[in-house]
Amino acid sequence: MGEFELIRRFFASAACAAGGEGIALGIGDDCALLQLPAGEQLAVSTDTLVAGVHFPDDADPFLLGHRALAVSASDLAAMGGKPIAFTLALTLPAARADWLDGFARGLCAMASGCGIGLVGGDTTRGPLSLTLTVFGRVPVGQALTRAGARPGDLLCVGGSLGDGGGALPLVLGELKHNGPEADYLLQRYWAPQPQLALGQALRGRATAALDISDGLLADCGHIAAASGVALWVDADKLPLSAALEGLFSSEFARNCALSGGDDYRLAFTLPASELAAILADWPEVAVIGRVEVGQGVHLLDAAGIELQPPALGYQHFGSQGD
Repeated sequence: MGEFELIRRFFASAACAAGGEGIALGIGDDCALLQLPAGEQLAVSTDTLVAGVHFPDDADPFLLGHRALAVSASDLAAMGGKPIAFTLALTLPAARADWLDGFARGLCAMASGCGIGLVGGDTTRGPLSLTLTVFGRVPVGQALTRAGARPGDLLCVGGSLGDGGGALPLVLGELKHNGPEADYLLQRYWAPQPQLALGQALRGRATAALDISDGLLADCGHIAAASGVALWVDADKLPLSAALEGLFSSEFARNCALSGGDDYRLAFTLPASELAAILADWPEVAVIGRVEVGQGVHLLDAAGIELQPPALGYQHFGSQGD
């Protein structure tokens, strides 16, 4: 199967490549053309997933298609963006029709849920890797960024934490477990749902935001640094799913929530006056701490005593927790 036949058969004719709002020209030319309404800015983010680093070599292609787009679209949610389109650069060791069919179906399923269209990309031969670039739009001046948190703000997250980290032993085959708890954690790992609607609702309300990909403490450190403030996290207020607590010890579950990564929930700072309005529509949002004058991220126990975290989160280069 040649490159152009591969693109035509599995991607150009896929439902997620049919175009949509904001897509003036999709697959088939040298460039895609995107149309922005007046008064809006383009939000762009790129993620690369590499076999053996971000997912097992034998990962199910349908689930991999789900996950690849979800983790990229989550960056749009973190900025309060509305999705428009995405591109896919796919490096394959071989053009296997069964693998490509599963991957394309998973990709399109997530694209449908996110309201985003495939508009182009590239294919090449080599070790399996996926690079996705997502495009979204946001009103001028309303994008959520990591800078802007202010002393007195609340530190919030968009739902349960630690499920991605808890799923990892199951994904890697280090833990064998069947049942609804394992199923839930695996679903959270392979098909995290980008919190797009929450991100858009936080425009004009949150003072800073990002999505949690490398671990709560590590990612909150980006907000603290960009905003020039200190974030204080209450360990006893971390929202944990029943599945995570049911499969693992309390200490392991808490460590997953603090530094496990792969949650793709939003973490954001919010004036207290805005909390009720957010909770009315998103009751799963949890307040886990506060913003104060100072620097860095600090962890407190139930008695208000500062704890030493076990690790900050995942890093591609350097020692963990550096």
